[in-house]
Amino acid sequence: MAATDETGPAGQNTTVPGTPPPAGPPVDPVPRASARMPRWLPRAMVLALALIAVFQLGSWAFHQLTGLLINVLIAFFLALAVEPAVSWMAARGVRRGLGTFLVFVSVLVVGAGFVTLLGSVLAEQIIKIVEDFPQYLDSLINWINVHFHTELRRVDIQENLLRSDWLRTYVQNSATGVLDVSAQVLGGLFRLLTIGLFSFYFAADGPRLRRTICSVLPPARQSEVLRAWEIAVNKTGGYIYSRGLMALVSGLAHYVLLEFLDVPYAPVLAVWVGLVSQFIPTIGTYLAGALPMLIAFTVGPWYAVWVLVFVVVYQQFENYVLQPKLTARTVDIHPAVAFGSVIAGTALLGAVGALVAIPAVATLQAFLGAYVKRYDVTDDPRVHGHRGSGGPGAFGRRVRGLWAQRRPESGGAGAAGAGAAGAAGSGVGAGDGGTAGA
Repeated sequence: MAATDETGPAGQNTTVPGTPPPAGPPVDPVPRASARMPRWLPRAMVLALALIAVFQLGSWAFHQLTGLLINVLIAFFLALAVEPAVSWMAARGVRRGLGTFLVFVSVLVVGAGFVTLLGSVLAEQIIKIVEDFPQYLDSLINWINVHFHTELRRVDIQENLLRSDWLRTYVQNSATGVLDVSAQVLGGLFRLLTIGLFSFYFAADGPRLRRTICSVLPPARQSEVLRAWEIAVNKTGGYIYSRGLMALVSGLAHYVLLEFLDVPYAPVLAVWVGLVSQFIPTIGTYLAGALPMLIAFTVGPWYAVWVLVFVVVYQQFENYVLQPKLTARTVDIHPAVAFGSVIAGTALLGAVGALVAIPAVATLQAFLGAYVKRYDVTDDPRVHGHRGSGGPGAFGRRVRGLWAQRRPESGGAGAAGAGAAGAAGSGVGAGDGGTAGA
């Protein structure tokens, strides 16, 4: 019994003297207060703070340079527009710098002459409208008095207008806004100068710029960049060419109308309508038609109405007949895509985005079309807009076929129906006989 007690659990825990204790997990008599910080954590924190600082600095710089970037974008597209003319002159021995200078001088001379002539016409017409305004007002007041049985007088209207608070507030705001208008004019002139300089450098040093860009790219990428550049030049030049043709057609059409109505300064107004309606997207049509209507109003109120009707009708002809054909030949972009691109460009960059939206989208479309793989379309009727075999048309054809079979005067169908009825009748008779026999 003593040996059995020694071999029990108490005996198993005893160790023989002179032997090492059994190995087990180390026991920390004193627990640690806190773990040690990893070595990578300070570096990660410093890197995250540095990235945040760089992002904030880049965002601030981008917002500060937004105006400059937009000017550079406009200058780049202007350089692409004059690239064909400059390259044509360079191919005939004229230096690119001199050719670019001649192109820009020609554009500036034509633009300055047009603005000067148009300004003189506007000044004369505004003076005439101001002189004849009392007569127009008297005729309007007489018409209102006759048709609405009122007793209005021009003197009372003038006194009420001069004593109104609205006129006093408007004059005060106009007086305080003179400095703002002057600052905006100076800023606009500086912006035009910036755009002109950048576009001149882009057009004159086009080969050098392409060579510099390609020097940092591998040969495979160089060919893609040069191809994209060529597509951009072709599409931008095609856009300017198509707009020029539409401006010419629009100017000639409005010139004929204005000469027929005997409106003064018809040639200048026709040029105004052609240029403004084509090169100012979205609102260009309304700005172009407002000036001829105003000057036609000085000849007669009904002449302004005729001009308005003609502008609306011609705009529909241009949108649905003329523009799709010219756009398909030059820019190759759908009218709906062009309209959507103008809206998107206006939302992103304002008037500048509206100007560069169509050539930019046309360039992107042509560049992507060169790399997107095309497949042959199956000859399915549904591709051409026809419905399949399970559509309502097929159901109608089946109903008409069943109706034709039920008609007794239909030859073959009636005979077939009679034969089927005879067979059914014989079967029924046989069945009856069998039943009777049974």
